[in-house]
Amino acid sequence: MCGIAGLLEAAPRSGRAALLEQVLRMADTLAHRGPDDRGAWADETVGIALGHRRLSVLDPSKRGAQPMASGCGRYVISYNGEIYNFRELRSQLEQSETRLRGHSDTEVLVEAISHWGLESTLQRANGMFALAVWDAAERTLTLARDRIGKKPLYYGWCGPRFLFASELKALRAHRDFRAEIDRDALGLLVRYSYIPAPRSILKGVSKLEAGHLATLRVGDAPEEPTPRCYWSCRQTARAAVSDPFPGSRDEAVVALEQLLSDAVSRRMLADVELGALLSGGVDSSTVVALMQAHSERPVRSFCIGFREQDFDEAGHARAVAKHLGTQHEELYITSHDALRVIPELPSVFDEPFADVSQIPTLLVSRLARNHVTVALSGDGGDELFGGYRRYRGALARWRAYSLLPLALRRGAARALAGLASAVGVGRAEQELALLDASSPVEIFARKSARCESAARFVVGAGAPDTALEDPRQWATLAEPIQQMMLLDQCLLLPEDILTKVDRASMAASLEVRSPLLDHRVVELAWRVTGSFGAAGSEPKWLLRQVLDRHVPRALTERPKMGFGVPVDSWLRGPLREWAESLLDARRLREQGFLHAPAVREVWRQHQSGRRDWHALLWSILMFQAWLESA
Repeated sequence: MCGIAGLLEAAPRSGRAALLEQVLRMADTLAHRGPDDRGAWADETVGIALGHRRLSVLDPSKRGAQPMASGCGRYVISYNGEIYNFRELRSQLEQSETRLRGHSDTEVLVEAISHWGLESTLQRANGMFALAVWDAAERTLTLARDRIGKKPLYYGWCGPRFLFASELKALRAHRDFRAEIDRDALGLLVRYSYIPAPRSILKGVSKLEAGHLATLRVGDAPEEPTPRCYWSCRQTARAAVSDPFPGSRDEAVVALEQLLSDAVSRRMLADVELGALLSGGVDSSTVVALMQAHSERPVRSFCIGFREQDFDEAGHARAVAKHLGTQHEELYITSHDALRVIPELPSVFDEPFADVSQIPTLLVSRLARNHVTVALSGDGGDELFGGYRRYRGALARWRAYSLLPLALRRGAARALAGLASAVGVGRAEQELALLDASSPVEIFARKSARCESAARFVVGAGAPDTALEDPRQWATLAEPIQQMMLLDQCLLLPEDILTKVDRASMAASLEVRSPLLDHRVVELAWRVTGSFGAAGSEPKWLLRQVLDRHVPRALTERPKMGFGVPVDSWLRGPLREWAESLLDARRLREQGFLHAPAVREVWRQHQSGRRDWHALLWSILMFQAWLESA
């Protein structure tokens, strides 16, 4: 895995040495993403410079170094990611008499672009990536991001220069970079705990959305390029559901196991030590079981545990590891470990990010990196196979609420919403405030938010504008659970789950690969959903059937715990002093971003034990900590 950075001047004015110095300054802020090597390339005649930091995983020789030019010299690439079918692409290129000098997937990628063109290559590639390609013939710079959104890419104009990079900190490293905080983006952070693409926390800086590419031509005015989609999870879901899996349930299980086995096998290819992140749940246990089936020696597996029993999964992971025969490592963490890592979070996550599981994700990444350079994970199982309790919870609420006339429900909801705004209400009243929802998907969308209105907390925040607020994007599939899963795949998965894993693992110089998110698995999961419905006989029924072939059901049959930490109690205990300082009313008023009375009220309610506001408070605290470090 790597870090990329670069710039393109609207009107070439810098010499080659200056371009190289600027781009290396940007790239070197990404040394954690690529500690093994650094490289830069520039063409001063057009004002283009590409930078790269390398984590050597395949072909660690200089023949795999970046930025890399195609054999014909037309294309130059700076690329972060892995192409898992690069061997097949290489074979096809060699059959077309393309000469390859090394053994890296980078060379295969740039030569494929030279042979087939960029968009055709993206359609052929199976992998995770963010890349920048310079086309000397067309004098264009094109940015692209993988289908699911595993790897990040920021971009924007800095005066007369267009900048891009894997992380925001690389853009900020440019000596002329200036930007102000986007209050609408801050509102999204407070509402959802993450800032969805294309927004970033800074005005004028965008994140390229998953499955998109954007092209800029030399001489273009300082306006953002218009991204275009080359792969859409929405279109993929609709197409797959309308072309359902034709076989029986047993045949679907066989098909998934074969496909997952291939996806796992492809992700086990590396020239460095490899392991797995194992929680003991269905998703990670399935991945580790298939890894062990492909390995002649015990797989290295890693897990984080907690002293608080309600959050501890280590015992379950240990039992699965023992059954599979992995070489297992675990680390128990306490609130004191969290206190030590919290000051690092603003730098690690680069822009404010507030999924509380960021702490154990960072710590398990560091644990794994002590032993391996690459680790496989089970990310994506809940979103693809309907694992979240939230889906069925929304359906259950809808079945109960819809028994009452809509007019009556709307009146009760308005009254309770007014009470909540005035004094703050308990959990029962908060639930009843959902009475005016018009569908189970609306209940799901509203329950996905940390608060009813971000404008109550953020000074100057506008109305949120994500897919969760746009009912036109909910009605694309027949079943409500299908619609909820699709919303999570389009928003929660790339903007929260994969962002968390990328930043935490890359901060530890660990490459994490996710076989469940192979785009072929995504498409098969939707086809099976089209045949048998989203829920099946149980949550994740299809994936569980695969796992049952390798691990006894008794070892993985347990309530879902997630990968959280007891932040609610920590904020009333060991983290209270830290939080109180960041939420000081005078500090909030002087900064001018947050409404001090509203913030202080939810802090008071949380401390009293009347309400559990830890998710909302953590979003506010992560912004405050980021602002403090900026």
